Amino acid sequence: MRRSKTQKIEELVKLVLKEQGLDVKLKELELIKAWENVIGKNVANATTDLYIKNRKLFVHVRSSIVRSELMLIKTGLVQALNKEVNDKIIEDIVVR
Repeated sequence: MRRSKTQKIEELVKLVLKEQGLDVKLKELELIKAWENVIGKNVANATTDLYIKNRKLFVHVRSSIVRSELMLIKTGLVQALNKEVNDKIIEDIVVR
């Protein structure tokens, strides 16, 4: 006998996460994990302390050369990271 109001577990999990406000946090975590894939391993090794606050990605950089390069490609990087997670999570990158 089949129930008429069945739902997929995936749909239920997404619904619960959205109700609890955790869906955005998971997307933010996914974006931070995608950092190395988007920017490359060498540049990722020169960066530390990635975090998102108020739709801005904060990146701490150890090298002034890498900092300059990131400032030049900041707009394209924002678009690439958002595309990687299929959502507009960040609007700007702050390089420190």
